[in-house]
Amino acid sequence: MAVALVGLPGAGKSAVGRRLGQRLQLPFIDSDNVIEQRIGCSIRDYFEREGEASFRDIEQQVIADLAETATGVVATGGGSVLREANRNRLRASFHVIYLRSSPEDLFRRLRHDVKRPLLQVADPLGRLRELHAARDPLYRETAHDVVETGRPSVAMLVNIIVMQLELAGIVVPAAQPDLPPVQPHD
Repeated sequence: MAVALVGLPGAGKSAVGRRLGQRLQLPFIDSDNVIEQRIGCSIRDYFEREGEASFRDIEQQVIADLAETATGVVATGGGSVLREANRNRLRASFHVIYLRSSPEDLFRRLRHDVKRPLLQVADPLGRLRELHAARDPLYRETAHDVVETGRPSVAMLVNIIVMQLELAGIVVPAAQPDLPPVQPHD
C-alpha cells in the first residue's frame, strides 16, 4: 500500500504521516528528509545557494524514485505539486490525500517557524494566501481525497484518513468486537 500526503507547508504532512504509518504498520518517508540526505545539507541552505529551480529538479527525481518503490506513507514537500510530472507520478503511484488548511490556520501554526524558506518574508500570512491560491487547485488535481485539517488533533486527522482509505477499499476496516446477542424483552 502506498499513500502520499500533499498540502501547504505546515498542513501536518509529516506529523500526520508519521502517525498514519504507525497506525497502518507501514514505513513512513518524508521526501524532504530524503532530499536533504541526497544534497548533504538543509533544504533552506540549498534553496539559498542553488535556487528554487535546482531544488525542484532534485525534488522531482526523489518523487520519481519514491514512486518506483511506492510503499508506505510518504509526506511530500509543499511545492511538490508545482510540476506536472510530480502530480502525475504521485496520482498514479500513490493514494494521494490533500491535507487542506486555510492560510490563517497555517499562519497560527507557523508564525514562529524559521526553517521554511518560502515563509521567510515580510508578510508570511500574505505569502501563505498566495501559496494557497496558486497551489490549492494543484493539490486538488493530484489528490484522491481531501481532508480539511482545521483544528482537529493529529490523532483525529489520522482517524479521518483511515476512514477515507477504508471507504476507498485500500485499507480493510478493523474488525469490530463481537457483541453479545440482544435479548428480547418479555
